[in-house]
Amino acid sequence: MKQKIIILFLFLLGCLSASHAQLTRVACIGNSVTYGYGLKDRAISSYPAQLQQLLGKGYVVGNFGHSGATLLKQGHNPYYKTKAFSEALAFKPDIAIVHLGLNDTDPRNWPNHKEAFEADYAWLLDTLKKVNPSVQLYVCQLTPIFSGHPRFKSGTRDWYWQIQELIPAIAHASHASLIDLHETLYHRPDLFPDNLHPVEEGAAIIARTVHQSVTGNYGGLQPAKIFTDNMVIQRKKPIPVFGTADAGEKIEVQLADRNAVTVTASNGKWKITFPPMEHGGPYQLVIIGRHQKIVVENILIGDVWLCSGQSNMDFKLRDAEGGREELKGVHAVHGNIRLFRLEAIAQTDNNAWDSLTLVKTNRGEFFSGNWKYCDSGSAADFSAIGYYFGKKLAKEENIPIGLIQASVGGSPIESWMDRYTMEQDPLFVDELTNWRRSDFYQDFCRERLAVNLRNTTNDKQRHPYEPCYNYETAIEPLTPFPIKGVIWYQGESNAHNAELYHRLFPALVNSWRKQWGYAFPFYFVQLTSIDRPSWPSFRDLQRQMAKEIPGTGMAVTLDLGDSLNVHPARKKEVAHRLAALALHYTYQRPVAANGPELAGVSISGQKMVLSFLHAKRLSAGNNKILTGFELVNEKSVRFTAEASIHGSEVWITIPQGEHPKELLYAWQPFTRANLVNEYGLPASTFSKKIHP
Repeated sequence: MKQKIIILFLFLLGCLSASHAQLTRVACIGNSVTYGYGLKDRAISSYPAQLQQLLGKGYVVGNFGHSGATLLKQGHNPYYKTKAFSEALAFKPDIAIVHLGLNDTDPRNWPNHKEAFEADYAWLLDTLKKVNPSVQLYVCQLTPIFSGHPRFKSGTRDWYWQIQELIPAIAHASHASLIDLHETLYHRPDLFPDNLHPVEEGAAIIARTVHQSVTGNYGGLQPAKIFTDNMVIQRKKPIPVFGTADAGEKIEVQLADRNAVTVTASNGKWKITFPPMEHGGPYQLVIIGRHQKIVVENILIGDVWLCSGQSNMDFKLRDAEGGREELKGVHAVHGNIRLFRLEAIAQTDNNAWDSLTLVKTNRGEFFSGNWKYCDSGSAADFSAIGYYFGKKLAKEENIPIGLIQASVGGSPIESWMDRYTMEQDPLFVDELTNWRRSDFYQDFCRERLAVNLRNTTNDKQRHPYEPCYNYETAIEPLTPFPIKGVIWYQGESNAHNAELYHRLFPALVNSWRKQWGYAFPFYFVQLTSIDRPSWPSFRDLQRQMAKEIPGTGMAVTLDLGDSLNVHPARKKEVAHRLAALALHYTYQRPVAANGPELAGVSISGQKMVLSFLHAKRLSAGNNKILTGFELVNEKSVRFTAEASIHGSEVWITIPQGEHPKELLYAWQPFTRANLVNEYGLPASTFSKKIHP
């Protein structure tokens, strides 16, 4: 009897061993992020544990993470010496996921031993191959280290990117697949309370990313969200059609009379680029995958303009002066205008957001939208400035115009910047840390976001006023899609610090152009006039930047302001001034686009003579006495200057005994300055130092 029991036990043990042998062994090799440092119950919430749940019964996943481990053999805590590595080798994995390098950014490691990083990584991968020659190797680009990390600016930031740049080459040299854990988490600082280790949701994102890479399952065919019925595609530019699908899936794309085929990459991405087309349509776009066929109807080829900024760009056509009358005739004239409004799930008004809004905002699910035919319904809620701008271009150029609106009321310029640009700048980087209480931010922004976030307990809760948020959720998804140019109306939430804006605005323009890959025109609106003390100097800064930044132009609007309302309703005039800039500089039309611009100052006795560009005949815009000029004397006392128009010149009388050191124009927060040229275009706020 005893012998029979022993035989039965051995039989069951053999069955169990055979069953285990049939499982695919997955080794997750790494540091504290793999280990699950900081998680309440890493046995169930670490990324390897969550990966096991996703892969299911056919796999056995081992967590071989070791906190603090370095890839470098001469690092302060080399992984190859750890018990975790010995256990990983004994595991003889069929699949190995390697995520190492974060701790190599420590100043004890990278500055001294960086030359050995590639060789040490290759050695580790080769060692895994020795225990199982058929092992499938996956090398991971690093999860983020955010700017709040104590070593970030002292070296970790730079060394981190040096390592990131090496990893693709390391994977290629060892015939390993590459998994990008950075892209999926770089927009989620809320998931990294200590700026290095993800919480459970972050671990879940890692597990999902690894699962997709291992299985090739990316959820089937999905074109990018910009591809919807009624869209406009940019003319005279290569036409990219792109999206995601399962790895290795064949994708066929048909546009007009063109056809092309590609195969989805291992990261689930596919892209087909057609040669440029002239304006025309309507066309049909057909995208065919393994199990799906997607048809996008009523496509036009024309010019696509991005309309972005804060509340004055967000200001709806139905609320603008004359807007409701305009809506009555939309159907009759706008068949070649299409609108894509990125609609927010919540307004940044004086209300606390509910828990669902907070969760969706953290996940980057703040905006949604699709292309719409321009009719009274879609136009009513669209940007009034964007609408009138597009209408003017469509009429003058007789081509289809696509307008993409991405705007958020009250949003500071920092929210429209990309994270890498801000991280690399020695000044901007400090705005990323503790931004909800930062002195960089205007009081209004801090007060309003505090109201919106009243119901959160997460100190890293995201918000569209947060640095980089609007770029990451609204702008970045658009960057592979060609555009003609940008119109921009923003600055109200940054007018408290003109010096900072002088650095931020050029950086934004340059970074957007870099992301799109070409220097598109960028036309912006100068702040109007209102009783806010800092606005004259801010308007003057904007005037200067229009000269400093190539390919930009500024629409002057100080004559359209409201002394008490930051949202003046006369949007049509603003839009037409932007359109004039585009027609003149982008479309090369003989259209007047600029108001009078000071060219020179000469003094003879008590007479100061001002000459102007863009003006053959000056006048006072409201047919009243010319106003708006001031002089500043040697004691810095300002006084109104008596000015008169003489053809294309302005003459100013200098009072006896005064020796002015500066000339000011329209330097009141709310100004009634009225100098215009023969086309009715106003002169900008300006200041000019006077030298004896």
